Amino acid sequence: MSADPLSQTFAALADPTRRAILARLCSGEATVSELAEPFEMSMPAVSKHLKVLERAGLVARSREAQWRPCRLDAAPLKDAAGWLERYRQFWEQSLDRLQDYLDELQMKKTKEKEGDENGRKS
Repeated sequence: MSADPLSQTFAALADPTRRAILARLCSGEATVSELAEPFEMSMPAVSKHLKVLERAGLVARSREAQWRPCRLDAAPLKDAAGWLERYRQFWEQSLDRLQDYLDELQMKKTKEKEGDENGRKS
C-alpha cells in the first residue's frame, strides 16, 4: 500500500539528512559519492535516503556513462507548500485578530487612565 504523494513528501522531508541532500541538490546535480561527503554514514545509508527521496518524487537519477547523477525535482514541494499555505493564512488571521483584541484592551486601559487623571484634577 503506497501513501499519497503529499504524505510521501512530508515523510521524506522529516529527516534532516534528506533535507540536507535536497539543499545540496538545489545547486545542481551530484553523484551519490558527492552527496555522501558531508555525512558520517555509509554509502548504503545514503542510498537508502536517496531511495526515500526518489519514491517521494523529490530526486531523479539519470544515467551518464558509468555514473548516475542525482537532481532535484521540486514539483512535490510545490504541492506541500500549497497545503501549508492554508495553515499559514489561518495563523496570520488568528494573530491579526489577537493583535486587534490587544489593541482594543490597550485603548481601554489608556482611556481609563486618562479618566482617572481627569477625575483627580477636578
